[in-house]
Amino acid sequence: MANRFVLNETSYHGKGAIAAVADEIKARAFAKAFVCSDPDLIKFGVTKKVTDVLDNAGIEYAMFSEIKANPTVENVQAGVEAFKASGADCIVAIGGGSSMDTAKAIGIIITNPEFADVVSLEGVAPTKNKCVPIIAVPTTAGTAAEVTINYVITDVAKNRKMVCVDVHDIPVVAVVDPDMMASMPKGLTAATGMDALTHAIEGYITKGAWEMSDMFHIKAIEIIAKSLRGAVDNTDEGREGMALGQYVAGMGFSNVGLGIVHSMAHPLGALYDTPHGVANAIILPTVMEYNAPETGEKYRDIAKAMGVVGVDAMTLEDARKAAIDAVKKLSADVGIPADLKEIVKAEDVDFLAQSAFDDACRPGNPRETSVEEIKALYLSLM
Repeated sequence: MANRFVLNETSYHGKGAIAAVADEIKARAFAKAFVCSDPDLIKFGVTKKVTDVLDNAGIEYAMFSEIKANPTVENVQAGVEAFKASGADCIVAIGGGSSMDTAKAIGIIITNPEFADVVSLEGVAPTKNKCVPIIAVPTTAGTAAEVTINYVITDVAKNRKMVCVDVHDIPVVAVVDPDMMASMPKGLTAATGMDALTHAIEGYITKGAWEMSDMFHIKAIEIIAKSLRGAVDNTDEGREGMALGQYVAGMGFSNVGLGIVHSMAHPLGALYDTPHGVANAIILPTVMEYNAPETGEKYRDIAKAMGVVGVDAMTLEDARKAAIDAVKKLSADVGIPADLKEIVKAEDVDFLAQSAFDDACRPGNPRETSVEEIKALYLSLM
């Protein structure tokens, strides 16, 4: 079987990269942009950094900000109607995963209107047309939605997150400017950074992993491990490292999938509105322990990338423990809670376990699992 790899047509990296937004719009002869950005980013002037670029270049745009932290079917449908009314021919998505996921769903439905119900996009939907061209400008260092073929929308009616996977939704241009991430508060920086680490580790051990994806994931782990603490302290080096590390992780996992850390995190976001990065960070070490017997020597590689000394001399068991301990230490150092005691209600565990088992990320897990085993993992974290 052939291994497929899908990436952006173009990406820009580094301080000041947002200037390229106007250049790309003009080079591609777009007439008007539909700007997707969440209300807080607009309120605190982050979105304005990009709209100033558009204003200075004389580029017309319409603004859409009806976006929640965990975007819903209704958010997407409102965005579709707003896009139709705007007269725009491209989308500029500014924000974290919520803004970019909303933009992807809007863009797909505009060019594939038979999926206007949104819920039919779950999984690998048989769309036929590329979405409206998206220029993605991330403001968080975590989701890597600017370089992935994935997006997640919440079906409020069923209290569940829908993972949508579609090669037609990838942004044509990614503009990864660490200056756009400098205003992130410490808690959000930590949570999104641990989300990026989860992408890299799950992508490295997933069933679909192969040499090309491994190359991206192991480098991403290395960059994130040495950058996240600095990013939380708002150092330039830390911010720049995380901007790159999360993108490199996205290049990999988008093409090979994830595992049950993500499938267990998704229902927490749907049911309790738990920040996705926090959920991943809490769950990651426990699932690493669970998956360890099916990972060969890969945890030794992870431990090395995390900066653990003397890994080559360790037994496989000790190397695996060293990798897990390094993840726990990083998570603790950036202020992530150690368990789900303050999040999960005991009466919801059966629903959570079934939702996680049904999640699109679960089949990629290196270890075969069951609803009961996932339930036991949740309970162990309570």
